[in-house]
This record gives sequence, structure tokens and C-alpha cells, in this order.
Amino acid sequence: MQDLIILGIDPGTIVMGFGLIKIIKNNIELIYLDQLLLKKYSNHHLKLKIIFEKTINIIDIYHPNELAIESNFMGKNVQSMIKIIQAQGVAIAAGLYKNIIINEYSPRKIKMAITGNGNASKEQISKMLKTLLNINSNFLKKKKIDSTDGLATAVCHYLNRKNITNNKKYKNWNSFVKQNINRIILK
Repeated sequence: MQDLIILGIDPGTIVMGFGLIKIIKNNIELIYLDQLLLKKYSNHHLKLKIIFEKTINIIDIYHPNELAIESNFMGKNVQSMIKIIQAQGVAIAAGLYKNIIINEYSPRKIKMAITGNGNASKEQISKMLKTLLNINSNFLKKKKIDSTDGLATAVCHYLNRKNITNNKKYKNWNSFVKQNINRIILK
């Protein structure tokens, strides 16, 4: 089986998070975690250009097989929401330009996949990612918490990938556990 590389993106026009994971025999390995700080640019169209170029650059360096991106959510500020949707569209366009499979996940779905709680905080997600990927605490402290959202999106895609391809149905928690015993972490 060929190794799988997944690029996860948390779109934004102030901070955009990127995370790359490599799957080797069902083990998840962190290979890249970064953020794009866009706050310093006042021109929105320039931000979109920078997002496109950064996404293409990451794809050219790491050659991901698939791209997972956080989908938009309904916010109170319509102008901000439109800008985030544009950032998301530019990142998707970069992936499509490089012929990469694209998958979108809602913020709630990502939180649920990582923590089991659709209302989890960024701190809870970061803590769980640290555990799932065996990441050094000092490494995560050096990164802004927003950068881990891209990583969470990539991990969410990996955890949901089997469900995308085989559409398993679960009657209850016990049937989920029985069919996903390899995802249980014992302490």
C-alpha cells in the first residue's frame, strides 16, 4: 500500500493554518505545521494571491495525495464570511490546479472527529492532536493555536476517509467501537 499524504487547511484572511500528515500503515505522522499570517496585508486581493501561492508551494514541496479543508460556517459578519469563503475557494483552486482530491469538513465535524465533542475548544483540539500524533508539547507551544486547525482538518479527513469510501452505518456507540477497534487509545 502506498503512503498517503494529506494536506489540511484552515482558511482565513488573518491567519491561515496548514498541516500535513503522512499515513504509513495506519500510523499518522506529522510532517508539516505552519500558518500564513495575512494580517499585515491590507489589500484583500493580494491576500488571495499569497494564499494561492503558499498552497501551491506546499503542494510542490510535499506532494500530498489529498487536501482536506474546513468549510465555511455561518457568521454574524457577512463581509468577513465572504472573505473567508474567498480564501477557501482560492486554496481549493490551488489543489484542483495540482489535480488533488478535495474534501470539505465543517468545524463541528472536525472537532467531533478529533475530540468526540463537536463543541470542543481550540485548546482541547490541540491537546488531543498532541496525544494522537505524539507531538512534543514545546513544539506546539511555538506554533499559534490557529495553525493546529489545519492539522486537525487533515487528521479529521484521515479518520473519516474509511467512512467516505465504505459508508459504514453505526446503530450505536457499541457498534462503532466494534467496527473501529483500531482507533481506540487505551491508557
